[in-house]
Amino acid sequence: MSDPENVSGELNWWYCLKHSKPERGPGCPNKYRLGPYPDEATATNALHIAEERNEAWDEQDERDF
Repeated sequence: MSDPENVSGELNWWYCLKHSKPERGPGCPNKYRLGPYPDEATATNALHIAEERNEAWDEQDERDF
């Protein structure tokens, strides 16, 4: 069963684009954050994860057209 606090973001990790670092729970407004992520290490790699996803989507777009 999921933890209600985790669902609300209280225990999740986020990557703050404004401060260029991971943060846990409530923090900067969501417009400045990527996530949520399950742990600090994953949040720390948020920009790399986003880059990999963008590249995969670009490759898929090229194949589809």
